Amino acid sequence: MPPDNDLSASGDVYVSPRYLAGLPGHPDPSFDPVAHWPHHYPETGPCQLVVASPDHRIRVGWFGDDYDTWVISAAADPISPPRWTARINHVTPPEIVAGLTRALAEEWAENSYTFLTQPSVYWTDGMHPLLDAGWKRNPPCHGVVDIVAPDGLAGASIDVAAPDPDAETVTLWAGPPGWATRAEAVFTARTPSHLIAATAAALADPNPVIRSRTTLHPRLAELAQLTSVEPPKPAVPTPLDVHRAAAARRPTVLPAPSARRWTTSTPPPPARPAARPGLRR
Repeated sequence: MPPDNDLSASGDVYVSPRYLAGLPGHPDPSFDPVAHWPHHYPETGPCQLVVASPDHRIRVGWFGDDYDTWVISAAADPISPPRWTARINHVTPPEIVAGLTRALAEEWAENSYTFLTQPSVYWTDGMHPLLDAGWKRNPPCHGVVDIVAPDGLAGASIDVAAPDPDAETVTLWAGPPGWATRAEAVFTARTPSHLIAATAAALADPNPVIRSRTTLHPRLAELAQLTSVEPPKPAVPTPLDVHRAAAARRPTVLPAPSARRWTTSTPPPPARPAARPGLRR
């Protein structure tokens, strides 16, 4: 089916590439992997929801209308400062955020520390899903390495020279520059490489996502490929289906028999035939 980028029509569409789909008006896909974790609703402050691991070492914060819509962090214990933080903005599709939250949900355990491991000394370990997908690596410039998608509409920037362990060194981005069109996920320097790779894999995932036309930003819709989601057509009935339908319409009550019904009354005796006259001799 050819792309359909007309936003004046109603209905749902498949959006490809997924990194141009934006936020559908709710964050549900990003919280699905951690839906079984405790939910907390702060009464004050801009944060609307915090989903934390049972031991409170991992926290996924939802800020709604703020620019940093998601703030995800992990710490050595519930009261220590975060070891690493990811800030993800309001244009990022939640299906991409789900790449990170799913990895955290699968790794968390009371005796697990894999989500706190030191990142690899090789920055390519966090970028291999993009490189494997054929995204182009540009030469380093001022200590920053850029990786760009074939369409030039998504990429990653890695600061390989920042000495501060809390510096924001990795940025995954998508869409043209602009407050309403540029998606960004920014990771601090001590974020484990495999968690960045899980997010990058969701960014490069070729599978489209579904959006309502009304939630798409016109600029993103112009750049993406939209395909209408049509309901499945009813199946053509087979000869067996026709036979079964006809059988179901037949009457199930048989007509009354024409034979004489049984009764307990005694029928009258048959009439005797009239006596014949005797033969004459």
